[in-house]
Amino acid sequence: MSRPPAILQVLPALESGGVERGTLEIAEAIAAAGYRAIVASAGGRLVPELEALGATHVTLPLLTKSPMGIWRNAARLAEIATREQVSIIHARSRAPAWSALRAARRSGAHFVTTYHGTYGEGWPGKRLYNSVMARGERVIAISRHIADHIRRLYGDGERIRVIPRGVDPRRFDAARVEPSRVAALRAAWSLPDGAQVALLPARMTRWKGHDVLIRALDRLPGVVAVLAGDVAGRQRYVEELRALAEGRGVAGRLRFAGHVSDMPAAMLAADVVIHASTEPEAFGRTVTEAQALGRPVIASDLGGPRETVEDGVTGWLIPPGDAVALSDAIARVLAMRAEELAAIGEAARRGVPTLEAMQNATLAVYRELL
Repeated sequence: MSRPPAILQVLPALESGGVERGTLEIAEAIAAAGYRAIVASAGGRLVPELEALGATHVTLPLLTKSPMGIWRNAARLAEIATREQVSIIHARSRAPAWSALRAARRSGAHFVTTYHGTYGEGWPGKRLYNSVMARGERVIAISRHIADHIRRLYGDGERIRVIPRGVDPRRFDAARVEPSRVAALRAAWSLPDGAQVALLPARMTRWKGHDVLIRALDRLPGVVAVLAGDVAGRQRYVEELRALAEGRGVAGRLRFAGHVSDMPAAMLAADVVIHASTEPEAFGRTVTEAQALGRPVIASDLGGPRETVEDGVTGWLIPPGDAVALSDAIARVLAMRAEELAAIGEAARRGVPTLEAMQNATLAVYRELL
């Protein structure tokens, strides 16, 4: 008896982040559709959760960007694809995608990519390196912003399928989050009683705009800023942010929360959720997750959030990098009446792209090829 088709997703690791979470969500959909879900990565904290969804994880050194490492990983992936009779290899990051492309050609599998970012071109040959993400038989763009970016660089738009990142209502539903989870996080953050909180959930990377929020704090007396993002390996950047806060006299109102596994509770523990990126975000998943919870969201007016935030209706947009505009927006939100915030929260919830829609659209892409 022939086995059901296998779909192999490939990415660097499974620690945390939107790419990683999306991989799990699509693996769940693959298994539910009766296909075999396989994921290859260097491993990480999300592997047990992936396997609990019915997927198989294969550990490979896919974090490498060295040409020799990419070549070796191609051989390993081709062996897996042949052995498991993989029908589709779905690549989600550039270096592993080069390995996956070669493996697909060797094994005869179809090749799909998800274009997750705009990817910089700061050195010669970078556009060629990035181009692998546009070489899929189908190229999934996670926003219209990314689809336009792909067309601008590579021209061919026939293979592009726009599939926004969906929010899981099982996780991001305020009614399902016990108050004790929210209270536990506020206690862990050592918040003064009655403190108003501005939460910035983002990787500890410079372009995510942590400094913009810190510079806004000195115009927001009493507001505490919580930066939720893994600090491992980012100590130099964290110390720069601490020094900035010290210099502006707001260090006592700054919290580094590190990796937060319970993001729904974290967002509900905050009075306002901030997206402060200074470069275009491919989609901005934390924005829609906060909207699904009905939390007020302030986002930089560029990239993906322009498609999910209608200024003054489902959230607020501000010029990127503008600390004064951010502080003014935060002050305005914190001064609003509860019924006004509730109306904006409800409008935002109605417009959030759903996990089910994302899963079904991705399965439709697979079926085009199968």
